[in-house]
Amino acid sequence: MTVREPKKRSNLRLKLGGAYFSAQRKLRWLSMRKHFARERSGEDLAYQAFSHHTPLMRKLKDVDMQLQRNKVTNLRLACARLDGLLLRPGETMSYWYLIGKPTAGKGYLPGMILRNGGYLAATGGGLCQLSNLIYWMTLHTPLTVVERHRHGYDVFPDANRTQPFGSGATCFYPYLDLMIRNDTQETYQLRVRVGETDLEGDWRVSAEPTERYAVVERSHEMRAQYWGGYIRHNELYRQTFDLQGKLLAETLVAVNDAVMMYSPYLEEREKEG
Repeated sequence: MTVREPKKRSNLRLKLGGAYFSAQRKLRWLSMRKHFARERSGEDLAYQAFSHHTPLMRKLKDVDMQLQRNKVTNLRLACARLDGLLLRPGETMSYWYLIGKPTAGKGYLPGMILRNGGYLAATGGGLCQLSNLIYWMTLHTPLTVVERHRHGYDVFPDANRTQPFGSGATCFYPYLDLMIRNDTQETYQLRVRVGETDLEGDWRVSAEPTERYAVVERSHEMRAQYWGGYIRHNELYRQTFDLQGKLLAETLVAVNDAVMMYSPYLEEREKEG
């Protein structure tokens, strides 16, 4: 695939575009609100559908570790808005509708956000780690991902990666949302929390699961582009198995293409050197 060279937009265009898409998002929330999940419970549902955890602190090149520490505070505040959410049959979870705008007045601190192939500090930064976690867990359940966004840039080289490239969900209030709908007959419950070293979460369910899921990566490659840059590409598939391990279905869930902001195969060259 050929991807056009990215163009940086002016601050005015970004501001006007942000206002337009924010208004669109709020109108969409208004039209969907009767279907939104809101009820929460501190008591666990009977069965665990899937659990996952990711490290809170990562050493990223040229990134101030204070932004990482601030991110942990931001994650605690956001988890408090989501933990225990009950997603009943037919209901939809909206990440930003539940969390609300992350402002300094609510206690959110400057954290890292990605923009135009780089990063900057912004109030509430770092909440993509939570949306990433929820998206990855959701792919291991029968829940339906209604809306998910992916960064257009691959900013940092892989460092101890345990999940496929492109398996997260970027978020930006309010218009880059993560929405998940329950098309099953059972009630699901989201549990998320900040542990000592990791962000932890699980989906729980009211009935014992009869299937299990796996996410596999295919067609991973780094492609040179006519304008001199590189694109990182892959495809992610969700596999459904019965409890005896028989493959029942395989579904394409994501096609990712991101502009690389570091040298291709950097990790391999560093090892060789």
